[in-house]
Amino acid sequence: MPITLFYAGCLGLLLVLLSYRVIQARHAAGASFGDGGDKRLQRRIRGQANLTEFGPLGLVLLAGLELTGAPLLLLHALGGLFLAGRLLHGWGFGFTDHSVIGRVGGTALTLTALVLMSVAALWLAIA
Repeated sequence: MPITLFYAGCLGLLLVLLSYRVIQARHAAGASFGDGGDKRLQRRIRGQANLTEFGPLGLVLLAGLELTGAPLLLLHALGGLFLAGRLLHGWGFGFTDHSVIGRVGGTALTLTALVLMSVAALWLAIA
């Protein structure tokens, strides 16, 4: 499953980057556990956690589509859309103090990709 592995690798690197940003903010806030009430740390933690919440389902759906023989172009379109959403959302939470474009745009792209992958998965499962 080289296509799913590609997007899993990209998301894995994004998670490492977002985790590093959480570590930096923890150090700056002096909070080894929790968020210490620090707003910047709270945002970074949520950006990291959000990836861990949405990433696995996106990859499972993409893997299922790849295993059932979905067209290469469709797999890359859906994987690319999902990755773009996760990158935008991660940037909005992990690298800015307030980015409506990152949060809303990233969420919109992510949810659009999940809906399209879910519909494609249902279509292929029924067909």
